[in-house]
Amino acid sequence: MAKKIIKKKAPKKIIKKVVKKNIKIKQPKPIGLVTHYFSNIKVAVLKLRENLKEGQEIRIAGGEKTDFKQIVKSMQIDHKPVKLAKKGKSIGLKVKEHIREGYKVFKA
Repeated sequence: MAKKIIKKKAPKKIIKKVVKKNIKIKQPKPIGLVTHYFSNIKVAVLKLRENLKEGQEIRIAGGEKTDFKQIVKSMQIDHKPVKLAKKGKSIGLKVKEHIREGYKVFKA
């Protein structure tokens, strides 16, 4: 007499939990936030959460269509050019595309 092998299916709830735990997409931490944008001169005011140096590549993302990279070429603190901006400072940064307040800045 042949034995019948019965396979039990795992409940769907358990499968969903396992899938959710195994798929973890690590999001990069933003280094700054856009607090203001001057569209006539294409300059953004950023509040920094980390240090930023001239020559670094950054990524600005927000909204549905805005997500671009650029190299920091010119930044100012109190209308004076600086090469290094420290964490916690607000800087003026020339940007190449139109952005809005609330967009996030990441290191690229």
